[in-house]
Amino acid sequence: MSRGNMIKALGSDEDLQKLDDFLTLIFWHIEKYNSLTLQQLERIALGESETPVGVASSDILVFGPGGTKVTARTANQKKMVELIKTNDMLFAIGPAGSGKTYTAVALAVRALKEREVKRIVLTRPAVEAGENLGFLPGDLKEKLDPYLQPLYDALMDMIPYEKLAEYMEKGVIEIAPLAFMRGRTLDKAFVILDEAQNATVTQMKMFLTRMGMSAKFVITGDATQIDLPRNQTSGLLRSVNLLRDVEGIGIVEMTGSDVIRHPLVKKVIDAFELSESEAKRDTRS
Repeated sequence: MSRGNMIKALGSDEDLQKLDDFLTLIFWHIEKYNSLTLQQLERIALGESETPVGVASSDILVFGPGGTKVTARTANQKKMVELIKTNDMLFAIGPAGSGKTYTAVALAVRALKEREVKRIVLTRPAVEAGENLGFLPGDLKEKLDPYLQPLYDALMDMIPYEKLAEYMEKGVIEIAPLAFMRGRTLDKAFVILDEAQNATVTQMKMFLTRMGMSAKFVITGDATQIDLPRNQTSGLLRSVNLLRDVEGIGIVEMTGSDVIRHPLVKKVIDAFELSESEAKRDTRS
């Protein structure tokens, strides 16, 4: 029964725990998205895999501006959190919306706040996805910023704007295209290579060998969104195949069930995967 803002529930310990988990998820959704639709409520009640898991204190990676809790929200995102504890290099591969980049940035911010590292380095290959970079207006930074915007967006969810600006001005947080990594040694840093499917084999080898003695490297990418020319092999796929059994390297392969954007995103991914699977089958036959 309920009276005012209080709820009294009677039942077994197991049922009460289920109710507590259910209510925690509801409050989490409202706090995170400032809304809760009937569709979201139904998904929570059904316990569907794309629904964020319960938010225990141990799940909170960082507190963002205004006390917003940034958490590992799916089983594979939690796996990323666990693997980075025991591995200095981590590959996270999965479709758009699976939270691989966001979780990686949260892990980096947490490591910085807990003084496990002295700086964060975020990088991406500046590869054109159907558009010509040279025709974009502005100087080099202005041309590259659109490629790096998802990293800015994630950081702004986790660090107040003024503090973020200060960190970037002082070089505590650095965002740069992959080409700028050549010749460097990245030590006492949490380094993320995002959109790694668009790095060539040569670029990937160059990046992975930048690792200093006290560094954490996270490499994220989506094998279904490779924008490299047809005659170039993705360095991400080659690296995962070569390094899968190397001690100290963790690999997380995310799926459509990790997608926590609008429900249509998962349906779009499923439709494309089905079409690609059918095309491969037709090619073989």
